Parts: sequence; C-alpha cells; structure tokens
Amino acid sequence: MRDVRVPPRRTAALRGCALLCTGIALLASCGWGPGDGDAGGGGLPGAPMGVTATAGSATSVHVMWHAVDGVEAYEVHRGGELVKEVPASRRMVDVTRLRPGTAYAFTVRARDAEGRLGPRSREVRATTPAAVAEDGTAPTRPGNAGGRAAGSRSARLTWSAAKDDHEVVSYDVYQGDAKVHSVDGGRTAAVVTGLRPGTRYSFTVRARDAADNVSPASTAVRLTTPGSDDGRATAPTGLRAASHGADGGYYLDLTWVPPHTDGPVTEYQIHLDGRAATSLVYGAEAPREKAEYSFYAGREAGVTHRVRIRARLADGTWGGFSAEQKVTTGPAG
Repeated sequence: MRDVRVPPRRTAALRGCALLCTGIALLASCGWGPGDGDAGGGGLPGAPMGVTATAGSATSVHVMWHAVDGVEAYEVHRGGELVKEVPASRRMVDVTRLRPGTAYAFTVRARDAEGRLGPRSREVRATTPAAVAEDGTAPTRPGNAGGRAAGSRSARLTWSAAKDDHEVVSYDVYQGDAKVHSVDGGRTAAVVTGLRPGTRYSFTVRARDAADNVSPASTAVRLTTPGSDDGRATAPTGLRAASHGADGGYYLDLTWVPPHTDGPVTEYQIHLDGRAATSLVYGAEAPREKAEYSFYAGREAGVTHRVRIRARLADGTWGGFSAEQKVTTGPAG
C-alpha cells in the first residue's frame, strides 16, 4: 500500500487516478492495496511523517517525527547541513547551539541498515525567542501535575503553568530520568505515546525559559497502562459514510473527528471491507476538528461496503480503529 498524499480537500488528480480503477478489487492499480510498508516494497526508506519543530529555548529547538519501519537511524538536517544523527529507537532530538531570535528550517531523513538514505521529510520551521540578558532565574515548578492512561500504549499528562520572570518557552516531559517529550510554553498538557501495556510509569514535567534555565521537576505522575488496549483513546470518532455518483461511477464520502493528540494528525489508514485500502497523508494544514475524504468505489450501484479508519500516532504506531460504518453505493437518500 502506498501513501496517497492529498491536501485537506479532494483533488482532481486523485479523482483522475481513481477513475482508472474499475472496482474495489482493482484499488491496487491506483497504488492502493493491502500492507503497511513504509519503505516502498523493499526500496529506499520512506520519508518520515509528522515532523514538528518547537523552540525549546533561545538556543535550542526540539524536533520530533513519526517512526519509519525497518530503518537503522535518522538524520536531522538544518537547512542543508546534517546536525544530528540518532538511532532508530529515538524519534526526537534537541538541536542546540542555535542563535537567539533566529528562524530555522529542519528536515529528517531515514537511513536503512545498508546505509541508503530515504527522501527528506517535509520542511518544518521554528524561531528561537530572543535572548534575555543576565537571566539566572529558573521558572517555578509546574504545579498540579496529573495524568491518566489513554489506552494501553499512551498517557495524557496535565499540569498548571509555571511562572518565570520573563517567559516560559517550553515544557519538558521526563519518563524517569529520560526526556521523552517537549511542548511549547503555552501548553499545559501532553500525550506521551509508545508505552507498553500493563506497565507502571512515572512522569515529571520541567519548565524551561529562553536562557535555558530549567525549573525543579513537578511532582511525579504515576500510572499503570492497562493490559489490553481498546483503542478508544486514540481512535477517530464520529465517522460518517455516504455515497454519491459522479463521472460514471460512485464515490464513498467520509467525515470524522480526528483524535486528540499532540499537534495535528497528518496520516490516516482507511480499511474497506476488512482490509487496508489506502493511507491518506495530509500536508502541513491537517484538519483538527473535522476531516473529510472521498474516494472511488466502482461503477455498480447498490453495493454495500464496511469502512473504518485509524490514525498514525506521534510515535509512528497506529491508533485504535474508529467504529465501523456501512455504506451502499448510490446517490444520497
């Protein structure tokens, strides 16, 4: 199955490809079909998806991305320069020694065990805040830290804002002694993914200002992920499916509410009649409140299909499936 990269609205190019298909059985002829491979069927690694960049201080930027299957390492580039290299087990890095008040652009590339580099991710930008002279005062400790398991593989953490004599630029989330996440200073919640079912975790939060002064850790948030994952916390909700006729065939029209995760969800997988039909990848302006997608379903009216959808999470794993919907080809009503 190959990714179908589309803007938030339908495109004429996608419809043109779909018209070449004569039915659901021929979806693979448009690059659709079963399978989850990211590396293009044994070729180069795929481009990392879900790349984000957030200023951590006046001299650092936190870069995160989704996992790519079957890779050895990731390269983080600033402009055309390689600045960090991390093993495949990591999907985040702090790029340091930057200049205050400066805009930077980052891309990420995956490298396989044979040393082959995949294409660059989409470019993401972040601007470091201005430096504050002679700032030796750290922010206060984030208060009221709390959290809960969100399914068996993720946790949602919350805290109250820290105070600083200038400004809190970011919050760092620690799992034990390891930094696992970072969000900008205007946020007081984070979703940590990539956890294991039936496991006890301890998280703390620290505030950081522009001068890289770091607050004391919040009180520890201790929680245990359940032993089984019902997927509800990470599943798209409100899935609706309808059908309309156009261009001599019938299309399935889907709408849904994206799951609440850190930042927008940029990739979805659509299952049709029990198997993966297509992977939908949005651009930089992925929908947050309501998503929609329409795809070709054949020339025959009166055919009933089952459809469900799931989102790729920030750690590169798939979230839970939405509730399944049935839809019959033909005009609405």
